[in-house]
Amino acid sequence: MITSSEQQYIELYEQARQMIFSHAPEAMNAVRDQAFEDFRKQGFPMKKVERYKYTDIQKLFAPDYGVNLNRLEIPVDPYQAFRCDVPNLSTSLYFVVNDMFYRDDKPKGHLPEGVIVGSIRDYPELVAKYYTKLAKTNEDAITALNTMLAQDGMLVYVPKNVKVDRAIQVINILKATPSNAQRVVPDLMVNRRVLIILEEGAEIKMLFCDHAADDRNFLATQVIEAYVGDNASLDLYCLEETHAKNVRVSNVYIDQHRNSRVNHNVITLHNGITRNKLDITFSGEGAECGCYGCVIADKQQHVDNNTLITHKVPHCTSNELYKYVLDDKATGAFAGRVLVEHGAQKTASQMTNQNLTATKEARMYTQPMLEIYADDVKCAHGSTVGQLNDAALFYMRQRGISLEEAKLLLQNAFINEVIDHMALEPLRDRLHYLVEKRFRGELNKCAGCRLCK
Repeated sequence: MITSSEQQYIELYEQARQMIFSHAPEAMNAVRDQAFEDFRKQGFPMKKVERYKYTDIQKLFAPDYGVNLNRLEIPVDPYQAFRCDVPNLSTSLYFVVNDMFYRDDKPKGHLPEGVIVGSIRDYPELVAKYYTKLAKTNEDAITALNTMLAQDGMLVYVPKNVKVDRAIQVINILKATPSNAQRVVPDLMVNRRVLIILEEGAEIKMLFCDHAADDRNFLATQVIEAYVGDNASLDLYCLEETHAKNVRVSNVYIDQHRNSRVNHNVITLHNGITRNKLDITFSGEGAECGCYGCVIADKQQHVDNNTLITHKVPHCTSNELYKYVLDDKATGAFAGRVLVEHGAQKTASQMTNQNLTATKEARMYTQPMLEIYADDVKCAHGSTVGQLNDAALFYMRQRGISLEEAKLLLQNAFINEVIDHMALEPLRDRLHYLVEKRFRGELNKCAGCRLCK
């Protein structure tokens, strides 16, 4: 049964199909109608669907969001919007304004020969070969919706045996004010798309930072597809610092081949409602992945991380560590599933979810799962939900440390275990600083940020 939440997007596509096609490249248009049919068949997942049981997706998409299908110019000074956040990382800097690749400025820092960081529309043959091969629209309604509405995206391509030493930093900026300042969209939906292709032996580190430049209601869908070839290495960091009016729904799909290595890190410091889905598939033997999550939430914030790691072949290793600190009436959820298929012998997997609730009103839902169809494996999982250690607090107060400072120190120590796994050292150092400011309530007090005044 189609509800009003789905119907508005079905009608939008039927009425604006020609406009959507006219502003998008052929590689994206080629799969758009099929994505629309898949979305219409599925509808938004209800909470009885296992992977969506902790977030009410239909409710999130019910408001009548505006969508910039006609690609109106929305001017922004990206360096001004970015100034407060994670500077001085010595990265090659790129910007995405809502869901459009920002072309008005060339990044600082030279890329090795053959490396591509640009708009999907500029590389039709390469995009057509990989686009939607991982993010299957008939298996997830959010992916289908993103595929039927997205009109631009970012392509990252690293050729065989090329190592990109300088990290690629992508700033996703949400902005609702178009070039005509009198026209303001109160609620704006954006649909981001990212395609990452690493050939054999390639290496790259990528940092995505989400920020909001307007105090408006935003809904951002995001789909990332990453193909990691034999002996290739991908470090992928996703940092969210938006505001309470932002809804983020992100689906990440990663396919790993023989002896490849992936580190995936998701850090949520400020948000409204966040729902992250991560699917990793081991397609080649000897592959390894590390998945790390760091969540700090308070007030009415909601953060839901859902992961699926599929071991299709033998001799692969996966490790997951997600930690939450929840205050006030915040809600957290973690559901992780490791699937070891028939024949995937010598699998090694560890999944850990640890959580602190600072108040009786904070809520944490945790569901680690193992599904194993091979008999020669080493797999373990565990989860905890608790409060700060009273004995440790007492010990620190006996030595002259105030209660608030003692809580801050213990929360910092708890969350820093996740940050210390991050291989990008400048980011790791910066996050230690930002996390402390977040616990002190000072993260949103940087000079020059209009949202914070």
